[in-house]
Amino acid sequence: MNAEPRPLDGVILLFGGTSSERRVSVASAQHLARAFDAADPVPSCWFWDSDGAVVEAHPAELLGMEQPFETEFRTNGERHWPDLPTALDAGARRDGVFLLALHGGAGEDGTVQRWLEDRRLAFTGTGSEASAHAFDKALAQEIVWSHGLRVPESCVIDGRDLFRAGEVLEMLLDRHGKAVLKPVADGSGLGLCIVRDPSDLEKAIDALRASPTVGHLAEAFVDGVELTVGVIDGPDGARALPCSEVRIAPGRAFDFAAKYLGRGAIEITPAEVDPKVARNAQDAALVAHRALGCYGYSRTDLIADESGAVFLETNTLPGLTGASFLPQQLDAADIPLRSFIADQIALARKRR
Repeated sequence: MNAEPRPLDGVILLFGGTSSERRVSVASAQHLARAFDAADPVPSCWFWDSDGAVVEAHPAELLGMEQPFETEFRTNGERHWPDLPTALDAGARRDGVFLLALHGGAGEDGTVQRWLEDRRLAFTGTGSEASAHAFDKALAQEIVWSHGLRVPESCVIDGRDLFRAGEVLEMLLDRHGKAVLKPVADGSGLGLCIVRDPSDLEKAIDALRASPTVGHLAEAFVDGVELTVGVIDGPDGARALPCSEVRIAPGRAFDFAAKYLGRGAIEITPAEVDPKVARNAQDAALVAHRALGCYGYSRTDLIADESGAVFLETNTLPGLTGASFLPQQLDAADIPLRSFIADQIALARKRR
């Protein structure tokens, strides 16, 4: 009689990518790999390089890497393919599961998910259509607003019409005292700009001018407590994890340096807020998770003001690094990371 397959058999850990968030992806993959043990050793590690090529890296290379947020990952792996679709066609097991540690760009906007779906390959996280909807911050706000969530006043602008962009930012500045400018489709705080006064307005216009075709979301700055809430799916449906609170140093923004290099922000999990505030934020995260069609897990960023939670964005492949919010929240909920991984693998197999 054949033995039952182990839960983590046939897993391929896919990380890297061509986006600006590839270093976060490497750090997430490293943290996930450390959760495996002798009974279920580290799975195959596929590194998607910035030039588009895919290399099967040795787990020891990933586990032994130092300062993944600040240096590029390099591998001496011998098995390689010119691009990810070719790798999926030639190197993937039909009964395997891709454990996605990708962030940003094609790894999170639905592109990779569509490649996997087209080949009937199982993978963790949200499907292609919902990934695309959530990755577009403006569209995501429209969707969750239609399901009853509050969203900031906002408008999409770019550097091809700097006069209009300046007018929009000035209008938000006049109405709300401060405005936020961020790429419509990016994450990890990359490209985030807070407009507090006319001098910041010039910096924002310069950022648009530097990348004229990149769509940016200009939105009202909402004063309140900054919270982020993970949601995980399970046998009994979606469950909101404990909230995390972000406290920003004066004059700083919650950008890449604050998130991953410990500069200018304090993260508190569970959040030190009134239980009613936390419950309201968790309820809003659950609404966003369901409204956007997320699967497996997600993380929603919100501001809690005097009237309740205001939706900012949902991440369908949030960071899973040692410094990331979701692992903090799993720990606060007494859910081991290894159990979370096994559950996500099971959900991926079930969906297939």
